[in-house]
Amino acid sequence: MKNIIIWTSALIAGAVLGWLGIDWLNSLLGFIATVYTRLFQLVAVPTIALAIITTLSSLGGQKETGRIFLRTITYTLLTTLAAAAVGLALYLIISPENLPAEVAVAGQSDVPENLGELSYYDHILSIVPNNVVEPFAKGNVLSILLISAAVGLALAFIKKSENVQVLVKGIFGLQELLYTLIHALIWTLPLGIVAFAAGLSAQMSADVAVSSLGKYVAIILGGNLIQFFVVLPLFLLARGLNPLKVLKAMSPAVLMALFTKSSAATLPVTMRSAEERQKVRPEVARFVLPICTTINMNGCAAFILVTSLYVMQNGGTTLDLPTMLLWLLIAVVSAIGNAGVPMGCYFLTLSLMAGVGAPVGIMGIILPVFTLIDMVETAENVWSDSCVCAIVDKCTSGR
Repeated sequence: MKNIIIWTSALIAGAVLGWLGIDWLNSLLGFIATVYTRLFQLVAVPTIALAIITTLSSLGGQKETGRIFLRTITYTLLTTLAAAAVGLALYLIISPENLPAEVAVAGQSDVPENLGELSYYDHILSIVPNNVVEPFAKGNVLSILLISAAVGLALAFIKKSENVQVLVKGIFGLQELLYTLIHALIWTLPLGIVAFAAGLSAQMSADVAVSSLGKYVAIILGGNLIQFFVVLPLFLLARGLNPLKVLKAMSPAVLMALFTKSSAATLPVTMRSAEERQKVRPEVARFVLPICTTINMNGCAAFILVTSLYVMQNGGTTLDLPTMLLWLLIAVVSAIGNAGVPMGCYFLTLSLMAGVGAPVGIMGIILPVFTLIDMVETAENVWSDSCVCAIVDKCTSGR
């Protein structure tokens, strides 16, 4: 309760400071927010790698590992599919009208250069590493996941020689050191929350988040809120878990995700909240959460689907039910392959739309409001990760 009060107070203080509109103060707080984002990104990459390696090296040869992995993939697919389905339902109910042609054309200038020329296969290829250093240097979390899983499994099945035991102990020692650094960073996080909240408040005051695409934004945000407050709690209730208790335990991670707009950067807070506040077994949290951070993209699936339908509709594509269901499947698969790509949801959707010849200029119209959408989606993604982790822990522990 003490931490919740401190974090809430920091949130309110930051919102007030940003609303004041003092230029030098906004610059200072923006600098602090950037520092915190960079620090969490710094620890996120080794957190993913070490968590996967140490967990698989310990559990790789046990039957429980397969159960944990299967449950994780199952609930990841179910929650991601549900998020896309909610987005589709709202799209059919609200039925946004087409934009004027001149508006779509004007948006072309705001589309980032050359991104429309990339194919989805290019994004998939970026996941497959061709050397060990590049994924860590670029923060490509899915590539890091693949490398770490391979190393962890190799350590699990390799003959336990003296050299291997020394290597494993060294890796576990690095993980303990990393968690000490993370604990110190989280202890100072209220200052970061003040800075993050001030930045958001200043943007809202400057009308950065205001858009004429009211119905489109309503579908995206409405779908995220329904998934957050209705669908995911139903998954928890179905497994005998109290959604309010889980949300209270994981609230630091959800709040952190809202401001950083990065599930990977939030991972250290997510893991610590799961282990210390939700009381998830460490071997489950350290295995499930890095995987979910990489592939469990509820908000991204909904964004890709709704945005693709909206852009194609404006391009004159007939959106019958089979077409919509096909794109629902495409959105789910695309969201899973999204990890490691900066502004992944936006860029992947842009690539998909360029590939089908849709008017990508509309993506330029969407870009100014994507910051707000990205914040809500990331918070939903981390909440979904937390739910899947809690469910897997419950299913595999017999509690």
